[in-house]
Amino acid sequence: MKLQQLLSLTRKAVDEYQMIEEGDQIAVGVSGGKDSLTLLYALHGLKRFYPKSFLLRAVTVDLGFQESDFEEIAKVCDTLGVPYTVVRTEIARIIFQERKEENPCSLCAKMRKGALNQAVKELGCNKVAYAHHRDDLVETMLLSLIYEGRFHCFSPRTYLDRMDLTVIRPMMFVSEADVIGFKNRYELPIQKNPCPADGYTKRQYAKELLASLNQRDPGVKDRMFSAILNGNISGWPERVPRRR
Repeated sequence: MKLQQLLSLTRKAVDEYQMIEEGDQIAVGVSGGKDSLTLLYALHGLKRFYPKSFLLRAVTVDLGFQESDFEEIAKVCDTLGVPYTVVRTEIARIIFQERKEENPCSLCAKMRKGALNQAVKELGCNKVAYAHHRDDLVETMLLSLIYEGRFHCFSPRTYLDRMDLTVIRPMMFVSEADVIGFKNRYELPIQKNPCPADGYTKRQYAKELLASLNQRDPGVKDRMFSAILNGNISGWPERVPRRR
């Protein structure tokens, strides 16, 4: 996927779900994976021509794994001219050594998001961008059906009233295949996930299940994504289709 296509899909999400307003200060949560680095490039590119001016910065939550190395992320941010902050935590030690969680993902995600959102507020930002893409939305909906018995998915734009912070997901129209294509085309410096639970999660199960369904009945993921957009899910903002 070329940068132009990435910017087009990002702007579609930003416009249709009113994600950016004039004067916003937006932090991108950058883990070093393909999704968050692609999002950083997307918002950096959008910033150059979007009619509403906004400030952009990158924030990484260091979970405390010894293998973590953020030097390449820092280089990318320096090249793009985006201020970069690393938030040091001991989340890995708490989860794997102190609590010895058998199913660590949910607690880790909660602690990681809490640390990120707190840091974002302290940096003076009013919005934080998460790198969830189109496949993430479909997988989340499927997990909700299987394990919660309801049709649900996280919202493109969510206001956290306790923190006075808005979460946005500008890559919601970008497929994972396109993210991989962008990563390969522009040779993004992807960092290997040091978490020992990586690849052994319920989300991985949903990903493999969807791949199997889509192989047997091509177009399943596209139809599920359309169902999410048209499903009147509680908490979702009104969609305003772009004029062509």
